[in-house]
Amino acid sequence: MKAKVLSQNVKTNQGNPVIGLFATCDPRIDQSSRKRAQNIIKMTADNLSDKIKLPNGAKVPVVFSDVLIDTEREADIVAKQFLAAGVNVLIGLPDTWAFPQLTLLSLISNFPKDTPLNFTCGNSGPRPGVVFTHAVSGAVAQSGRLMHINVGNWPDEGLNPKMSDKTMKDLIDWTYSAVTYQYLKGKRVVIFGHDSMGMETALPHVIETRNTFGVEITRLDMKLLADMLNKNAYDKTELKSLRNWLNKHAGKRLELKTKIDSERLDKSLAMYLIVRDLMKDLDAVGGGFMSQLEWGSDLRGTPLPVADIMESLFNSSFDHNGKKAVTPYATEADVQGLLTQLFMTYLSGGNPPLFMDFRKVWEGWEVQNLVKKNKIDVDENQIWYQKGFVDGDNSGSASFDWAALPGTSQDYIMKKISFPLADNLYFPGMGNSVSFFSPGGIEGIAARLAYSSLSGMFSMVWDEAETVGLPEKLAAIVANTSNPTWPHTFVTPKHASMHEYKHYAPANHFHMTWNLETSRLQYWMDMTNTLSVTPWQNMPRLREGIDRPLPLLYILNGGEDNSKILRKGNV
Repeated sequence: MKAKVLSQNVKTNQGNPVIGLFATCDPRIDQSSRKRAQNIIKMTADNLSDKIKLPNGAKVPVVFSDVLIDTEREADIVAKQFLAAGVNVLIGLPDTWAFPQLTLLSLISNFPKDTPLNFTCGNSGPRPGVVFTHAVSGAVAQSGRLMHINVGNWPDEGLNPKMSDKTMKDLIDWTYSAVTYQYLKGKRVVIFGHDSMGMETALPHVIETRNTFGVEITRLDMKLLADMLNKNAYDKTELKSLRNWLNKHAGKRLELKTKIDSERLDKSLAMYLIVRDLMKDLDAVGGGFMSQLEWGSDLRGTPLPVADIMESLFNSSFDHNGKKAVTPYATEADVQGLLTQLFMTYLSGGNPPLFMDFRKVWEGWEVQNLVKKNKIDVDENQIWYQKGFVDGDNSGSASFDWAALPGTSQDYIMKKISFPLADNLYFPGMGNSVSFFSPGGIEGIAARLAYSSLSGMFSMVWDEAETVGLPEKLAAIVANTSNPTWPHTFVTPKHASMHEYKHYAPANHFHMTWNLETSRLQYWMDMTNTLSVTPWQNMPRLREGIDRPLPLLYILNGGEDNSKILRKGNV
């Protein structure tokens, strides 16, 4: 037999997540109960198949087997079915008792140890799938493997029991976490430039990032981009289209004083087209750009125009070509900031991230003094007045979407944004900044990934948060204490006091994604073995309907942090 050369026609979606649903069963059970178990699998698979999407809108494949796993024989059959279909996310739906070693343990022995595993069951009595769920959960935890269970509800009787909405929601949240975990393995981000302004908290920990998240970091020299700009290595017709689009939407809010300003703007827009195409060639899911110091600030060389508009376009859900997938992008080549944005964008199903400086923390008393000093009439019951807020602002990366509430039209969003000339002190290469005030009332998660060489582990410092809208006069005063020409988002954490918030920030940048369920972040931190850092004294340990239930593995091994430390190197 001769060796066979493989085809070079490889589909780019190969290796992406495939969700596989199955059910264990008891060979002694009556035929009606077996049919009911099969119906639950199909019903759940059909409901789940339209719910899980990637940021580009593609639906994640959902497959199921109607072979009920009674013994090792059926476990092998289902395993072969799943492996042939590329399944790498496992969801069990037991409705009856079964035998752990003969069924689930035999099935999962065919898959890598880190394959996400979920058991969702009804809390039923007649044929107690919940009893089996606890049996296998204990067996899997004892083996040191991570497993999540979702003890929900569906009717005890009937051939076609309908899963409760809450049970399905919890399953969807877990599945988004599993898909994010599996999809990003082997994907890459592209970083232009070297270390982020010497900020050690932003370093590209290449090996650790690869080992923990499976994400590759491609580093390109900024000379390549400068050379491609000089060579006009972009579609000039498309550049004209992009410029016309910006002119149309920005109008007089696009500040251009001279012909040189206009030429610099064109260079900034050309940068977007060049970097977009480079990232497409590399099949990259995110990126970063080191503007300061050498690109736009170092007078020993030739400072070039700022990348603010480029970065904002990547993080936005639209550009001159219309609606597009968000591509998380970090200013100052802040890799840990980029990874934070990347993971939360995928966990949310593609919502735009916000990149901010963790600028000035305005405590309640400071806000109150500022209001009284400037004789501003306010509602003193507002949370920002009582508790305070962070002025989140940065010269780059601010997604256009954050200039308005979620779901707002592109035209309305663009009316809220202005493009002033860059601060010539920070950026002598000039070009145009992006400027807006985010509205109040946007809820989500504000977070920041961090790394420690002592543990060799990543942590996520996070809290639920909301944006707050200040009176126009007060917003202007606050903005002028930092930089009025940059985007400003005023953020108040839900649980952290402002004293805690300003002392426990892991870096000078932080990030927020709207409409991200807390449980999704928690499930994902379990799967990636990322430490969950919430040192807020007012944060409850468990909130039903918000937090995911702790995996039994953690309970048996001294708590979440201790279990994750024990798991390091064994995931």
